[in-house]
Amino acid sequence: MSITDVNTAFAAEKTSQIESARGRERAFQARIDRGEIRPLGGGRFEVLVGYDRGEIFTVTRNALGEVSGIIAQHGLDARADGTIALYTTSPAWHGLGQIIPGGTSDIDDVLQLGGLDFDVTTVPAFYQWDGQLRQQPDQFHTVRKDTGAALGIVGKRYQPIQNRQGFEFLQELVGRYDVVWESAGLIKGGRRVFIAIRLPDTVTIDAHGINDLIVPYVVVINDHTGRGTFQCMVTPWRPVCANTERFAVRDSVTRWAVRHTAGATDQIKEARRTLGLSFQYFEAFAAEETALARTDIAVTDFHKAIADLWPLEEDATNAKKTNFATRLGALDSEFRTETARVGRSAYAAERAITSYLDHVAPRRPGKTMTEEIARATAAFEGADDDLKSRAHKRLMLLTRP
Repeated sequence: MSITDVNTAFAAEKTSQIESARGRERAFQARIDRGEIRPLGGGRFEVLVGYDRGEIFTVTRNALGEVSGIIAQHGLDARADGTIALYTTSPAWHGLGQIIPGGTSDIDDVLQLGGLDFDVTTVPAFYQWDGQLRQQPDQFHTVRKDTGAALGIVGKRYQPIQNRQGFEFLQELVGRYDVVWESAGLIKGGRRVFIAIRLPDTVTIDAHGINDLIVPYVVVINDHTGRGTFQCMVTPWRPVCANTERFAVRDSVTRWAVRHTAGATDQIKEARRTLGLSFQYFEAFAAEETALARTDIAVTDFHKAIADLWPLEEDATNAKKTNFATRLGALDSEFRTETARVGRSAYAAERAITSYLDHVAPRRPGKTMTEEIARATAAFEGADDDLKSRAHKRLMLLTRP
């Protein structure tokens, strides 16, 4: 006959729970101490390393102040069944979406998994006046056929480029290069959708030195608001920090776009030729980045480059001087991080500037956006492409005697 002492059992159970909670707290604090994440205040934290770098999450705590959960600020839309509208071949930082290890080569599966399997139509725009409903001449709304949600206001010449029509030209590349669809998803309720494939060949920067790998992707974005274009680009992705960036090779052909008008789907075929031209620039890109990697740079030279990119007038206001100092401090921090990885080189300087623009530079979000969504949208749209290109050209001057 066995006798159970409920008090002893209760004490043991509570001790186990407390130790488990303390273990989670210690593990979380250890990540902060190792520099993997940093507190932003208000329970918000930023990821500093790895695949998730630059992303923001919120930690919730229970009545005892113990870590009880993590809320991901992913900013992605939901599909009709309530799941997140994202297809990806590997887990994203937030762990959401339809993850297919190894990916798929079937475009219909990608469109369905990513929530892109909907068409867009246009309907007349109406307004209320003096108790009557009137039609606005030559103005229409773009509307999702599956949900009826309005996406934008367009003119009479606008013709939607359907998601499948716009993306299916990549299917030829998928077959030719024996690659899979890498990711697909939508933001802003389907106003903007994206899809990407990863090409099989990688670009090596300074093979006998830092041996940094660049993976080329083809990214296509379709805009249904009437304010944007259908665009296609070749972009390298540095897996070390998941830092998407555009080519910074002088005037290389990396982007192609067409407006939503009659015959646009036929013009999309031109993107094939543009992509072919873009691929030719990878060798030039690798050569220039290798030259940067082999060029030592002093902190003073880095600061001179920053001053050229973000000039400060002599009669600048105190507010502008403060902003300049804040930016310089943030760039110095990024530079230290990169020099620890690849040495104090012009390549580290370029990576620091790119990382600052992608992950740190302030973004003013719209009314329906968080700063994180605004930052992701800016990266997709290439808002800082010109500045990145100027930075590349400025640093390339240091490689020449």
